[in-house]
Amino acid sequence: MRRRGTENRLKLWLLLEANRWVVAAVVLAGFVLGTLLVAAVVPDRVVLSVGDPVETLFQGLVTATITGVTLVVSINSLVLSQELGTLGDQRDRMEGAMSFRRDIEDELGVEIAPATPAGFLRVLVDGVERRGARLSKAAAAVASERVETERTRAFADDVRGHASSVSSDLADRQFGTFGVLSAALNFNYSWKIHEARRLRESLPEADETADAESIRELRDALDSVVAALTLFGPAREHVKTLYFQWELVDLSRAMLYSAVPALLVATNTLLFHGTLGSVSGATLGIAHYVWIVALAASIALAPFAILLSFVLRIGTIAKRTLSIGPFILRTTGSDEVGGGRGGSGRGGSGRDSE
Repeated sequence: MRRRGTENRLKLWLLLEANRWVVAAVVLAGFVLGTLLVAAVVPDRVVLSVGDPVETLFQGLVTATITGVTLVVSINSLVLSQELGTLGDQRDRMEGAMSFRRDIEDELGVEIAPATPAGFLRVLVDGVERRGARLSKAAAAVASERVETERTRAFADDVRGHASSVSSDLADRQFGTFGVLSAALNFNYSWKIHEARRLRESLPEADETADAESIRELRDALDSVVAALTLFGPAREHVKTLYFQWELVDLSRAMLYSAVPALLVATNTLLFHGTLGSVSGATLGIAHYVWIVALAASIALAPFAILLSFVLRIGTIAKRTLSIGPFILRTTGSDEVGGGRGGSGRGGSGRDSE
């Protein structure tokens, strides 16, 4: 995924791969350290009093926490509304799911598709890998050294290698963690569909070459790759939708759990902030009442930090998967060159796509 945009490895890890609790903790730690740093650098010019500033701060935090809890209730209602419906609606959902499974089983020759999301996606990726191997053999069987044939061989090698890598990433992944969706997002099926269709169009007509049978086999192999990749698209989108619902439920629960201590700390700071005037002494050159206020404010900000950490990941995934099928939103130099009939469009194994 990092090759498809301008994000560096650290930013991508923070947005997607990092544990959401770690991200929230980093945000809160940054707030505390920032407050203490200001108090340490300009202690004579910036003095935190125990009067109105502290009271105003925690009044705002109490209001924000209550508003955040209301937002959580709204999110939960939105998620639950998608699960509610009449008997007919539920039956249509069931028939749609079963029909899609049967289509995959018929297309890939699988007796029973796995029930787990990771296993389900892995069957599709393994099917793409097998068809990539067939494409590689069909391209090798073409005797003429045409440019289109060479590009098809390179494309087949890329499909096989990339599918094998993603299949390994999906092995033993448990749904509910980001690992399943992360592996699925790394498989840029959109670019592969576009490239396979473009390569098929660039092949000469069978009756225009001595390798008529080989060219027909090559066309069929490209069509079979496109068919398998076309099934992967809606399967990934379905898994993404389930993951979003899962994450939103986890977010709602986490915010509700964190709202209780946040309100407790903020309310008690408001009620008893006058006693902070009796706190004396300093640690690391910073007054103890500054430590108390900074830590209390960080606890009160915990719901916001949790909301921020979850929304960062959900928003990043949504932006990277806005389209479905061979519709590429992120373009690179290699994509632009590969847009016509004459370019290879591999561009770093074709990973600069979605």
